[in-house]
This record gives sequence, structure tokens and C-alpha cells, in this order.
Amino acid sequence: MTSVVFYFQVHQPYRLERFTTFDVGKGRSFWDDELNRAVMERVAERCYVPMNQVLLDAIERTSGAFRCSFSISGTALQQMEDWAPEALESFQRLAATGAVEILGETSMHSLAALVDVREFRAQARSHAARIEELFGKRPTTFRNTELITDEIIARSVEGLGYRTLLAEGADKLLAGRSPQFVWRPRGCEHLRLLLRSYVPSDDIAYRFSNKGWDAYPLMADAFARGLDELQEGSDFVGLFMDYETFGEHQWEETGIFDFMAALPEQILANPRFDFATPGELADEAEPVGELSYPRAFSWADEERDLSAWLGNPMQRAAHEALYALAPAVRDSGRADLLLDWRRLTTSDHVYYMATKQHSDAEVHEYFSPYDTPHDAFILFMNVLDDVRARLDAPTAAPIPDPASTPRVDAPAQEKR
Repeated sequence: MTSVVFYFQVHQPYRLERFTTFDVGKGRSFWDDELNRAVMERVAERCYVPMNQVLLDAIERTSGAFRCSFSISGTALQQMEDWAPEALESFQRLAATGAVEILGETSMHSLAALVDVREFRAQARSHAARIEELFGKRPTTFRNTELITDEIIARSVEGLGYRTLLAEGADKLLAGRSPQFVWRPRGCEHLRLLLRSYVPSDDIAYRFSNKGWDAYPLMADAFARGLDELQEGSDFVGLFMDYETFGEHQWEETGIFDFMAALPEQILANPRFDFATPGELADEAEPVGELSYPRAFSWADEERDLSAWLGNPMQRAAHEALYALAPAVRDSGRADLLLDWRRLTTSDHVYYMATKQHSDAEVHEYFSPYDTPHDAFILFMNVLDDVRARLDAPTAAPIPDPASTPRVDAPAQEKR
């Protein structure tokens, strides 16, 4: 039997407001909470609440045969708690069905795994504790930010005790092999690797409302038939996508909710298929072999590499300057400063600085709150100057807020 594994990424960053060089050292906040709240409330109304109800109805109609998984970043969780509690409650209702797996990740949706093992572990542990607190179960499956994976990251994930890791089924990674089998990353002993099948995933996430697409309009029965054309005898089909696909990127008027409401029964009508969560599949299937990573892969853009975040000099300069501050921020004992710095590690900040061309550029521009990538870079560097100024200013350390402050319980600094 072939399992259909749905994984949905839920994430919202803390966006920065206008912050000039004249604001550095003045003690003002650099977070645009008016915009952050407006976006969270909008996405909760358009996507999270209605789509969660679609999935809850599907679970109930199929007596739990429909199953899926979510990765919800710590920044999204905090914003839901603050501004959209009904959305968080709807995720908790889904998890309570037993048919939904909540995954682990970095609390800040960061790139820490690439450069700072200590920070990566601290954020991963903080997020795991938060998931257990909110959903009653500690995660056993991990997805790194934007599915960024290489052998070093995979070993770090295994070292944290995770049994399963999600990644992108990039053609250059697989070199003709299938993403529809469970693999083991080279250098790992027990970790199961589940890969995204990007063609059917992108049919839903990107092409669904494209009237120029030869499969438009995509109907649930046609999609289910297309899955049946995939390789016989495969372990699973990984349908991994942004959750904001539903109602935000693909508006309700496109029929995306109706499509997802009809899809579970259409798939289950074929005795070849069932649904499984990543953890369930990994518990049942043995790896077919070892997969080596010649470099880091992600699910972003055509290149499926790191260029969405580190592809130009501005991005690399901002990224290096940010992580250069890590030791001083951690050693400062300042919980407020550590929380602000960690929110700056959210990958979206360097993503907004991308200068790509053609279709990838359109995607970056869609998500960016800035007029130009250069604007994003200048604002971010001004904010880093303010962090440096706060480091230099003698201030009594505030009492940490356990509800919002990530744990700092990682081992000593390690070089990646």
C-alpha cells in the first residue's frame, strides 16, 4: 500500500517597521506589531480557521482514515496566542483527534543549522517543549526551516532524538532515484528521511489557480487519478506545502477549499492508497538505502538550494553580521535582547533581500513588505546597529517571561 503523507508548513515572521540610523540607540521597538497583528488576523480568518475546519470534517467523515501533519513555527504560535487565539484552538482540536502529527523545528524558523549548532539546538529544544506544552505530545518528526537539509543537519537532528526528518525530493539530490521511498541520510544510524514529491505538491500549491495550466481546473478526482499513475510499490507520496496555500495564496474563490474537502474520499476510493502521518510511515517502513548530500538542499525556488536566503552579497553580509552577534547576545544575560535577536534570525528577513529574476522574483516580491530588496537590507542592518548599541548600554537584566522566552540550555558552542 502507498501512503499519502500531507505536511503543511505554518509560519508567520515578526516583521520590522521603518527604522533609520537616527533611531539607533533611542530605545524604541523595531517590530511592526500593527502590521504583524493585521497579517495574523487576516491569515487566521482566510486560511487557518476555515481550512482547519475542512480537515477536521474530513477526519470525522473518514473516521480518522484521513491523516496529516503540521509544522508550526514558534513565531506563528506566539502571534496566534496574542492575536488569533481561535486559530490556535482550532489547531489544538485537530491534534486532539489523534489523526494529526505536530512536528518539531527551530522555534524562530531560522537558518541557525547552517552556522551555529548551539543556537540550532537551543531553538529546536525550545520549540519541542512549546509543542509539548500546547499540544500534549513531544514531537518525534523534524523539519528544518524551508526543508533545508544536508548530512551535518541530519546528524544534528538525529542527535536531538528525532526519528524522522522531512526534506525536498530535489532531482539533483536523487539523481534518478525516487522520492517515494523512505531513505536514510548518510552518516545517520536510525533517522528516516521522507522526501517531498514536488510535482503533485506544486500542482496544489502553485498551479491550482493558473488558468494557463493544461490541467486547469484541477479537480479532486483527477488529482487522485494522477497519484495512481505514480510508481507502483512505492512507500508514500509526500505532499508538502505552505498551509497559507489555502485561502491566502490560493483564494477561496479558486475552489481550493472544495478541492481539499473532496480529496480524502477520492484518494481512499482507491485500495492502493491510505493516509499516514510522517511518524507513522517512518515507524512502518525500512529505508531502501542511504542518501548522500553533496550540498544543502531546500524546497525554495527553481534551484532548490540556499540562494533564496544567501544568494547575493547583501544577504550574506546581513546573515554573517547577525550571527556574529550571537556570543555577545547569549552572554549578556538579557532575556529581552536574546528574544529580539532570535526573532531577527527568522529566515524571512534575508529572504526579503533576494534579487532573483523571473518567476522566483515574483514569489519573493509577493511575500516582502518592502519596496525593494535594498530597503530590506538597510533596515535590517540599522536594527543590528541598535542591537549592538543595546549590548554596549549597561542595563539591568529583566526577569525572563517563560511564555515567550526561548530556553538557553544548549551545550557549549560548537563549530559547524
